[in-house]
Amino acid sequence: QVQLVESGGGLVQAGGSLRLSCAASGVSGSIFSINAMGWYRQGPELQRELVATTTSGGSTNYGDSVKGRFTISRDTAKNTVYLQMNNLKPEDTAVYYCNAVIRIGKLGQYDYWGQGTQVTVSS
Repeated sequence: QVQLVESGGGLVQAGGSLRLSCAASGVSGSIFSINAMGWYRQGPELQRELVATTTSGGSTNYGDSVKGRFTISRDTAKNTVYLQMNNLKPEDTAVYYCNAVIRIGKLGQYDYWGQGTQVTVSS
């Protein structure tokens, strides 16, 4: 069973930094191919929005509000994606969700989500 386990959320003051991690398990074996991993967030009474994604080819994409402050990276060998968040602002407060797009052999490509980790930035 594929699972995404997130860690690293918490409470930080504005201007501070946090690093989120997300590890995918249950994906060992040649039939699994993680095509992309990334982070989305959902603030209070807001829609879920893109934070950052990275593909198996190494390309990255960032939401406009985090460009220049957040950096996504990936350890392919560990099936883990990281999000380094610097210069955090109160408006970054949200639940951050890890996402993975995984191809399972001939069955197809599927989206998986983590349970979410809370990031709170105080002013």
